[in-house]
Amino acid sequence: MDKKDVVVRRVLVTGGAGFIGSHFVRAVLRDHSHVEVVNLDALTYSGVRATVEEFDRWPRHQFIHGDIRDPEIVASALNGVDTVVHFAAESHVDRSISGPQVFIDTNVGGTAVLLQAALEEGVGRFLHVSTDEVYGSLATGFATESAPLRPSSPYAASKAGSDLLALSYHTTHGMDVVVTRCTNNYGPYQFPEKVIPLFVTNLLDGFDVPLYGDGRNERDWLHVEDHCSALRIVLEQGESGQVYNIGASEQRSNIDLTREILRLLDAPESRIRRVNDRLGHDLRYAVDSSRVRALGWRPQQDFTRHLAETIAWYRQHRDWWEPLRERVAA
Repeated sequence: MDKKDVVVRRVLVTGGAGFIGSHFVRAVLRDHSHVEVVNLDALTYSGVRATVEEFDRWPRHQFIHGDIRDPEIVASALNGVDTVVHFAAESHVDRSISGPQVFIDTNVGGTAVLLQAALEEGVGRFLHVSTDEVYGSLATGFATESAPLRPSSPYAASKAGSDLLALSYHTTHGMDVVVTRCTNNYGPYQFPEKVIPLFVTNLLDGFDVPLYGDGRNERDWLHVEDHCSALRIVLEQGESGQVYNIGASEQRSNIDLTREILRLLDAPESRIRRVNDRLGHDLRYAVDSSRVRALGWRPQQDFTRHLAETIAWYRQHRDWWEPLRERVAA
């Protein structure tokens, strides 16, 4: 199917109580007065109901507490929906290593339920949101969308499986499916088990920061608002059956990132606590995002400035993250 402009009137967002999903919901409600949002989230340990409560002031927002693995709930949520944006997933690599089954059940099984229901309901566009981790570690260069999938963790493998499943519905049924694969996100409202909010909240509470191994592992950092703007462009203009990488070309090693956080919080390097490296820890992720840039997207957020703004947000919003801290080690 050729590229086309997709008109969205009623969208189902799965995982809209999570970090990226909630930013996407917020942006749609703020910027598109004609669009209704159905927000389906299971509110697992990383789903934050408080994040969603602000959406209640918009009559165009409907929240459904439910699991994407439940066919009845999914079918009900799809009632009258013309578009699906699928964020819902188990997403923490460490948790996938210690307990992979829920990642397989949710990320693959839940996506299968959602795709089949969307097919049966005659939903138009289905945007499946994935990760650059499916490509595995790259010694040099940048992965294009046609690069082989070489996931290293159960999390990445479950996302690769769900990507292929989504694309199979395009091939088999002609379903209007688009897949995106994004680099590491940062910004406000991120659950404090991921590296930036974990390190920031640890330092704010007077604790050390646990750095894996030698800290040479390299990631590309994209502000969540830039990610959401790319998703909206792909949703409206992307070519059906295609994959779109989304990256900022802001590669940084974990040790350099850690030192920048320490600097911004005026903390000494002695606050770094070296811990045993993660099993199968990929050294480097990097994607070629020229395909999405050809649609007119460019990242707008400067990393250094917006990292400082993100840190300021966590400093000012203890009421949001402090109740979540006890879940981090759960």
